[in-house]
Amino acid sequence: MTAVARPPQPGPPPLTREEAQAQTALLFRNAPLLLDCGQAAHDVRVAYHTYGTPAEHAVLVLHALTGTSAVHEWWPDFLGPGRPLDPTRDYVVCANVLGGCAGTTGPAELPRVGGEDPPLTLRDLARAGRALLEHLGVRRVSLVGASMGGMLAYAWLLECPDLVERAVIIGAPARHSPWAVGLNTAARAAIRAAPGGEGLKVARMVATLSYRSPESFARSQPGWGTRRPGTADITTYLEYQGEKLAARFDERSYLALTGAMDRFQPSDAELRSIRVPVLVVGISSDLLYPPAEVQAHAETLPRGQYRELKSPHGHDAFLMDPGLLPEWVSAFLQRG
Repeated sequence: MTAVARPPQPGPPPLTREEAQAQTALLFRNAPLLLDCGQAAHDVRVAYHTYGTPAEHAVLVLHALTGTSAVHEWWPDFLGPGRPLDPTRDYVVCANVLGGCAGTTGPAELPRVGGEDPPLTLRDLARAGRALLEHLGVRRVSLVGASMGGMLAYAWLLECPDLVERAVIIGAPARHSPWAVGLNTAARAAIRAAPGGEGLKVARMVATLSYRSPESFARSQPGWGTRRPGTADITTYLEYQGEKLAARFDERSYLALTGAMDRFQPSDAELRSIRVPVLVVGISSDLLYPPAEVQAHAETLPRGQYRELKSPHGHDAFLMDPGLLPEWVSAFLQRG
C-alpha cells in the first residue's frame, strides 16, 4: 500500500507542566540491577515522561538511539487525542534508556569492567525499564518502538514475556547485520580516534548518510554553494548534523548504546518463542535496515505481521514522512 498525504491534523492540547518536564525515579536501591556483564548496579536513576492517567496497563514508547523520553517533542504525528498514542485513552510512558545521556544513569555512573565502561546489552536496558514500570504500578504493556527502540522492543519481548501484550516494531531488525555492525564500528572508531567531540561529529555524519537515501538527499540537498560558497549543500548539512549532535549527546553513551545494539543477536529459535501479536513495519527505501531483512525477521515470529511504508526518505521516514503509519499503529494497538 502506498503512503498518501494526509490533510493537516490539529495539534494535541497544551501539555501540563508535569507532562512537559521529565520526572526521575531512583531504582535498585535495595537489590541491584545485575548487568549481563556480571556487574551489579545500585541506585539507578531513570528519567521518564508520562502522558495520560496512571493505569495498570500502559503503552510504552521506546525511543531511538539519540532520542529522549519527551515524545511530544520528536513524534508529534503520534501523540495526542485521536492519534496512536492517545493520552485521553491510554497511559503513555517513555523512559530514557540506561546508558544514555538524557537523565537516566549513564556509562560514567555504572561499575567499570577492566577499567572500561561496562558492555551494556539491550536486555540490561529492558530490565531497567521494567523496574520503572513496577515503580509506576504498571502490570502490562503494549510496546511501540522505532529504530533502536524497535530492536529494544525485541529485547523486551524476550526478557519480559509476562509483561508484554503486543508490540509495534518500526524500521528495525531483530538483530544487526554485518552491514549495520560495520557502520557502527566505523562510528565508534571515529569517536575513539578523536575523543572530545570531533569524532562524535564524524560518527553522526556517517549515521546520517545511512538514515536517508540517495533520492531523499537528491531532493533535499541538491545545491552547491547555497549555504557556503564553493561547498556542496550536502557537506554543510552533514557538518550541521554533526555539530548539533555533539552539542547535546555524550560520546560514551554513543559507544555504549551502539555496542548494545550490535551485541543483540537473538536466534531464530528465540524469535519463534515470542507468542504475542507483533506488527513489524519496514521502510521501502531504508538503507540501514533494508525492508527484506526486516520482513524476514517479522515472518519468523509466530504471530508477526508485516507492513511496508512507502517513502523515498530512507530510515528516517518514520519521523519525517509517516504516511499511513499512524493509522496502522492505531488500528493494531486498539485490537484488544
